[in-house]
Amino acid sequence: MLFLNLQDLEEREPIPGFRGRFVHSENMTFAHWDIAAGAPLPEHSHAPEQVTIVIEGELRLTVNGETNVLGPGSMAIVESKAIHSGEAITHCRVIDVFYPIREDYR
Repeated sequence: MLFLNLQDLEEREPIPGFRGRFVHSENMTFAHWDIAAGAPLPEHSHAPEQVTIVIEGELRLTVNGETNVLGPGSMAIVESKAIHSGEAITHCRVIDVFYPIREDYR
């Protein structure tokens, strides 16, 4: 068993405006994001499936052409290889869970 404190992990900014800390289990990646208001998430896709959970703020998310605004407590399930993009309407705190691991976030 491993116990971690997010504040002890290095913060990285792989996308402008998306500052994150990343935790990897044997099979999953957990990305804890602090997203600046107005920051765009460019259209992309990836093999791991993704669950996005909004903790704070409002995030506009488009998945396969369908757009929704997510607020605190809202979730989106992004299937493997689905084309998606977004924008932080306000400052956001978001958790993304990926299965399997996002190797590019190691």
